[in-house]
Amino acid sequence: MSDVRKGQWQGLHPRDEFRERFLAQFKDPAYRVEQDALDRLEAIAWDAYREGRKAPLTRKAGPEFQDPDYDLSVEWYETRERLRLAQARWSDTATPSRVLVIACASRNDGSCPGEMSKTFRLAKIAQEVLDAGKVETDLLDLSQLTSDYRRHIHPCKGCVSTAMPLCHWPCSCYPNYATAQVGDWMAEIYERWVSAHGVLLVTPTHWYQVSSPLKLMMDRLVCADGGNPDPTSTGGKDAAKAKDLELAGWPYPKHLAGRTYGVVVHGDVAGIEGTRRATCDWLDWMGLVDAGPQARLDRYVGYFEPYATSHAALDADTGLQEEVRNAARALAEAVAQLRRGELSAPGRGLRTPRPK
Repeated sequence: MSDVRKGQWQGLHPRDEFRERFLAQFKDPAYRVEQDALDRLEAIAWDAYREGRKAPLTRKAGPEFQDPDYDLSVEWYETRERLRLAQARWSDTATPSRVLVIACASRNDGSCPGEMSKTFRLAKIAQEVLDAGKVETDLLDLSQLTSDYRRHIHPCKGCVSTAMPLCHWPCSCYPNYATAQVGDWMAEIYERWVSAHGVLLVTPTHWYQVSSPLKLMMDRLVCADGGNPDPTSTGGKDAAKAKDLELAGWPYPKHLAGRTYGVVVHGDVAGIEGTRRATCDWLDWMGLVDAGPQARLDRYVGYFEPYATSHAALDADTGLQEEVRNAARALAEAVAQLRRGELSAPGRGLRTPRPK
């Protein structure tokens, strides 16, 4: 049996602390008229927390899984089925070519800033080019995390660092109803990635790094790079079983491999090259194929100029706007080559001696 280290977790919250945390979401005095109802709901939530009812709705896994009698989360199973169908559509030559354009900024005019992001504008420029080229586009605006009601990308819990098979594809860490870790957007985002023949990331640079929403999504896509499609094989989240399974020989399947990508990074002071390199390295590692140098772009907008005039700086930078169009054009060309089996990716078929 593998060694599993323990001793970090401090245990369940005491009842009074749990109650305080539960009621914190109802600070608005308008809720006071329903205090009795809130007290009853808190008691139900306490029982779910204490009993660890992570997935209250389950179904028997069935014969397609290693343990047919395992009580599998209904929500996880439904997400998995959507991904299987999306992968089948992706593989079908009759399916129209599709590009996922991801605007990775935190800012939009529906939240505190009250103004749209330059990232969104650049993403729309790329989308217009792709649409004109008869490529289906799906615009994923990650800034919805800052403006939508109860929309979340919960953080990765690092299951892969215990053992790769403990990291399930798609992620089974959420929703967790016992701890109110719900409303997770990734179930939908996984399907949008799987459906895409090409992906174009457009991101600002925040403190020499990618934006917070993009980093959340990146971390939660770790299950696409080696993740386990059968949670029953690890008894759910049994760390010892997962360690033994990995040590017996794990194939580290790349569930998004074979798609092509482009990256557009912008900033105003520093860090754009490092951000672009790190983002491209991540996509390369997952098995995606770059769409060539024209599709990998890092540029400054309003270099060392006031933030207040940055949109005007973008208006004036027609060169950057055309470079973004070229990134979209290069990606569309790469998607066409990919689907004809002509996209060059030397070494793609080689077996790596270090699959992790």
